[in-house]
Amino acid sequence: MENLMFFLPLCGLAALIYVIWKSGWVSKQEVGNEKMKNIAKHISEGAMAFLKAEYKVLAIFVVAVAVLLAFKGSSEQNSSALVALSFIVGAICSGLAGFLGMRVATKANVRTTNAARNSLGKALEVAFGGGSVMGMGVVGLGVLGLSLLFILYSQMFGLGDQDSVDTVLNVLAGFSLGASSIALFARVGGGIYTKAADVGADLVGKVEAGIPEDHPLNPATIADNVGDNVGDVAGMGADLFESYVGSIIGTMVLGAVFVSVGEMPMDGLGAVVLPLALAAVGILVSIFGTFFVRVKEGGSPHKALNTGEFGSAIVMVVASYFIIDFFLPATWTTDGTNYSSNGVFFATLAGLFAGLAIGKITEYYTGTGTKPVTSIVRQSVTGSATNIIAGLGVGMMSTAIPVLLIAAAILISYQFAGLYGIAIAAVGMLANTGIQLAVDAYGPISDNAGGIAEMSELPKEVRERTDKLDAVGNTTAAIGKGFAIGSAALTALALFAAFMKQANLSTINIADPMVMAGLLVGAMLPFVFSSMSMNAVGRAAMAMIEEVRRQFKDIPALGGALEVMRRNEGKDQSEWSQEDRDKFEAADGVAEYEKCVEISTKASIKEMVLPGLMAVLVPVVIGFVAGPEMLGGLLAGVTSAGVLMAIFQSNAGGAWDNAKKMIEEGFTINGVDYGKGSDPHKAAVVGDTVGDPFKDTSGPSLNILLKLMSVVALVIAPSIAIQKIVQEEDGVKVETAAMVSVAVDDAEEVEVLDLGQASGNWTLDKAHTFVQFRVRHILAKAVGNFEDVSGNLAFGEDGENSTVDILINASSINTKIDKRDDDLRSERFFDVSNYPEIRFYSEDIERSPKGYIAHGELTMHGVTNSIDLPFTFLGVSGEGENAMVSFEASTRLKRSDYGMATMTGVVGDDVDVSISVEAKQSE
Repeated sequence: MENLMFFLPLCGLAALIYVIWKSGWVSKQEVGNEKMKNIAKHISEGAMAFLKAEYKVLAIFVVAVAVLLAFKGSSEQNSSALVALSFIVGAICSGLAGFLGMRVATKANVRTTNAARNSLGKALEVAFGGGSVMGMGVVGLGVLGLSLLFILYSQMFGLGDQDSVDTVLNVLAGFSLGASSIALFARVGGGIYTKAADVGADLVGKVEAGIPEDHPLNPATIADNVGDNVGDVAGMGADLFESYVGSIIGTMVLGAVFVSVGEMPMDGLGAVVLPLALAAVGILVSIFGTFFVRVKEGGSPHKALNTGEFGSAIVMVVASYFIIDFFLPATWTTDGTNYSSNGVFFATLAGLFAGLAIGKITEYYTGTGTKPVTSIVRQSVTGSATNIIAGLGVGMMSTAIPVLLIAAAILISYQFAGLYGIAIAAVGMLANTGIQLAVDAYGPISDNAGGIAEMSELPKEVRERTDKLDAVGNTTAAIGKGFAIGSAALTALALFAAFMKQANLSTINIADPMVMAGLLVGAMLPFVFSSMSMNAVGRAAMAMIEEVRRQFKDIPALGGALEVMRRNEGKDQSEWSQEDRDKFEAADGVAEYEKCVEISTKASIKEMVLPGLMAVLVPVVIGFVAGPEMLGGLLAGVTSAGVLMAIFQSNAGGAWDNAKKMIEEGFTINGVDYGKGSDPHKAAVVGDTVGDPFKDTSGPSLNILLKLMSVVALVIAPSIAIQKIVQEEDGVKVETAAMVSVAVDDAEEVEVLDLGQASGNWTLDKAHTFVQFRVRHILAKAVGNFEDVSGNLAFGEDGENSTVDILINASSINTKIDKRDDDLRSERFFDVSNYPEIRFYSEDIERSPKGYIAHGELTMHGVTNSIDLPFTFLGVSGEGENAMVSFEASTRLKRSDYGMATMTGVVGDDVDVSISVEAKQSE
């Protein structure tokens, strides 16, 4: 198993080696002329300035949350302060993925423009090469970070039983929380940035000034191009990084249910490690697929991208069958439910098919020339109002089929493999994230390349080539959105199921007023979140519009150049007068691009904080104040409403965008030709302006919102988990996943069996007597047993004149981790070489309303203290020589009371002890 585990981080390392190689290759490509270099420099500096400002704010958030997580983890069972380390590593990996992707994207855009001066094939190679850095960076950092932390925690806490596996996964869940937090801020902040710039460039540049949004005279054009990178590259990368690791961790948590299955490979860990293995192999398959993305001059870029993307998907499907067959038994049964490896494979196929189908439906509702988009174009003739009404209608209708597909995938996956099947479907859908994200990131690089070609005033054929690449990017992005939406729904459901498991919730009853209230509050949150992000874009856009208008008014050279352009509209520049050419050239570079960049940066950083904090704080407040049931209702509400709102907004925005492009390319309505500058075009620009924050800010951010809230719930689940008290004839027990402990102190008064039934002498049955303990060890609570327990019991007929004498061989300690056992046997813990025996002795047993209390002395580590041991008498079974008497007890001791060293807050002082005793009749 250990050798196989070390294969996983090697796959992540392979992806990062690919990133280094491909980054170097992109950097070696020719940049172009001096004007292209200057424009690219402005874009790169603006993008890095935004990331620097954003990461300064996020660093404060990460440190503050890490401190809270460390405190929380150190004070609860089956967790550890190391959850803070997982959180920090997850946040760093998410931020680093965005940084690497954007760094290379800002290099690749101008190099794509320059390559397009020579051939379409070379331009595609450079653009896709830049995108592949983002794709492989995301999956490489995800698998490397998760697998290394999993290996580290498995060495520290062990994986020998359900308890230790739960501890490892609880601590590991912090990684997903870190990734989700950064993703939400990056998506919201990046979306606000790019849309504020886009609205300013569109409304003032296109509608008011009558110039293209990418024209060098447009002061917002650099900010607009920067926005393509911070929103569609860094933001999208953080988004899919979060989906990727969230689906893996959710599946691992659900896979832990099968740890006790005897036939499960890898010592019961097959279902836990499977999602990591699928992701690791997916990296190698994605790298393999990138080498098939090639196109010759005159060829189809779309076909080239599909060859790489769908080719690797087919390979991954085949590989998945053998991987699943290796990590899972052919059949197994848990809690009366039958499972099979083939069922898990079919669940994976269901998720993959749903993702592809949602992508095609998204393409239909948003693609250029389709019936829904054409209907928006036609209704643009009568103005902005009908354009907006049509777009809203298309967006609303577009939710129907995707939701039905997601519902079908959920039902089919559940039918084949239960909740684990739903989770593994999300993993299967995202296994090829490396090449899928490479194709997605290729889009904004191509878009930027077209903008640079426009601003650099390169020959017309260069812009035609970049536009051809960009058009393909819009189509492939639709499939990417389909996977993002589908995976968000399945991942959120997997995380929701994992939360229920950790919180000890078997069902959530919507007839419960608390649950229904949570459901309604959860359904409301996507609307409030969307409102906050939309209003943030509106406020930032107002500042951008005012700045662009100011520059057109106050900078004489800009105003003069605009006047020249209007006067010579429709003429080639060679036909202009010399005076007009001189006026136009005088405006070159006078636009104050940096002021527009500064407006977008400040606005996005300021406006992203409140929506992000809402997503993190609401589930925490609901969980700790109202309990896990209401939190479960909240998650159900935010997931159902969030998925619908995300589909609606993303598709409405995409449809508005392509309706505008159709008119710009020329469109005939009722025998009249319309194009740029026409009234329908102006109406379409207004619709696109409304749709921009829909599709690039609030829509995609909702995918993260519902997953982030589920991750937060999963992380706090151990702290708010329900302790189920079950009253039985034998006593009152508390059900936990790891062990049975007696609720003597907290239970209500119950019927107490008469101890006189056990009158006589009894000898402990070693085979059925257990002493289990929990003790702090290296930031976590270690669980173990003393396997050699002996002793004698004696009770009078009236329950009085009784004696309890229990001896524990201290060296028989067993936590299933040899290094930990050696440490616990050492001087700083039980010191078994000097104090080999632990003894409890009592001659004073008192009946209480909740059971019995043995007043006696406990000798441990050479120190004797008086203690009260509450216990429950479970009764006598059998007769004569076969008679057996049963007891259960639990208590909490302090190590410092017995002379053991402690480190408060790190190792701690408490030892929880649970005793289960069976004794045979003796002479």
